[in-house]
Amino acid sequence: MSHAVLKPNWPARFALVLASLVALTLAVTVAVTVGEMAIPLPVAFRALGNGLFGLDLPVSAIQQGVIFDYRLSRALMAALCGGALALSGAILQALLRNPLAEPYILGISAGASTGAVCVLILGAGGATLGLSGGAFLGSIATLAIVALLASGTGGGSDRVILAGVAGSQLFNAVTATIVTTLASAEQARGVMFWLLGNFGGVRWPDLWVAAPVALIGFLVCMMHAKALDAFAFGTDAAASLGVAVTRVRLVLLATTALLTATMVAIVGTVGFVGLVIPHAARFLVGSGHARLLPACLVVGAIFMVLADVLSRILVPQQILPIGIVTALFGAPAFAIILYRARRAP
Repeated sequence: MSHAVLKPNWPARFALVLASLVALTLAVTVAVTVGEMAIPLPVAFRALGNGLFGLDLPVSAIQQGVIFDYRLSRALMAALCGGALALSGAILQALLRNPLAEPYILGISAGASTGAVCVLILGAGGATLGLSGGAFLGSIATLAIVALLASGTGGGSDRVILAGVAGSQLFNAVTATIVTTLASAEQARGVMFWLLGNFGGVRWPDLWVAAPVALIGFLVCMMHAKALDAFAFGTDAAASLGVAVTRVRLVLLATTALLTATMVAIVGTVGFVGLVIPHAARFLVGSGHARLLPACLVVGAIFMVLADVLSRILVPQQILPIGIVTALFGAPAFAIILYRARRAP
């Protein structure tokens, strides 16, 4: 009896990719037209043509600056941040086999914030290290502390989550101590607003840092998609399938730390994206990581762009920190996921 060979459904895949790109484009289009200064869509397109292709279409200098130099760079940074954090969450959930794992809950974001604040206020590392370097070292320190705490309690995934919460509180306390005792009043206000997540200061040079990191991180994760599928059956099963468990873990944890640290250094701490988006992406495309990781990247990007739009329009004449907006959606979703995890056999 012959068995039909299942071939990839390329038309369906192409349609899915096209729909994803269209949805992301629409989200960015909304982001560049909505704000305190409402700008008509034709004017926005002319401003984008001038900025991207060097055209000389009629647009006022103020509208050109708002669209191209402020809103477009902000929207693209939001897309990169949302995609990177969602990707990090999917990786951590696969490695730990825990639906509650994500950079924010495991304390990676808190450690990255502490590292960045040490560079910003204490001058640790100086210009050589930079904010991104300090944030990366802080995230690596968090991972080391979480691993140490978890190993001392048996190393189960639930204990890793609890260790992450403890590490997060520790680094949050260190950050608060540095800010309240050593920062000037102006520095303290800026740092505290930045720690809640803020796209307001993003400009094009920030994208030239974030975009390569997000792209390289995504490619590294895709290279390990099959290994991540094997981790679903446990580390012993993954090792029996030929996965170099220790090496894969180290590579993917370092990649997650780098993605999180880069985004935290640029926009501050943003929670719940890495928790909620992977679950939404699994609902759309399934749990296979060859499909899940690209879906996380796109869905996370769209979610963060729209969240940034909401941060500008929810309160008139005021821009909310992006971390507040993501928490408004993420906290109820976290409660639902926690409830479902407790009911699971």
